[in-house]
Amino acid sequence: MKIALIAHDKKKPEMVEFALAYKSVLKNHELYATGTTGLKVKEATGLPVHRFQSGPLGGDQQIGAMIASNDMDMVVFLRDPLTAQPHEPDVNALLRLSDVYRIPLATNLASAELLMHALKRGEMHWRELIHSRKDDA
Repeated sequence: MKIALIAHDKKKPEMVEFALAYKSVLKNHELYATGTTGLKVKEATGLPVHRFQSGPLGGDQQIGAMIASNDMDMVVFLRDPLTAQPHEPDVNALLRLSDVYRIPLATNLASAELLMHALKRGEMHWRELIHSRKDDA
């Protein structure tokens, strides 16, 4: 599965801790991330991470394009709800696209952990069915 990792500045340390805690799960999947988040996760875990631009410079939109193309399977976006973000419209667009295309989306550590446990138990295979239907079309 293709998993996007995004974290606002104050949540980047939490994302690194999350990636370290779930490295055994994440290593079996393709990881994508916005710029600095991807760099920090890659440095801390040693996992390969495809890095896009930073969020404010278009990284959120690059991930959104993958979602709109049904080419992203899960998004972990650790948001900082207490700090205004200059690219808030891009953030909202990414959240909306996740809803439109039924992409599992975690916006905090608790929901991200639930997604990792579901992934580990093999409960996300329905995404593979969606990909197989796309290939048949």
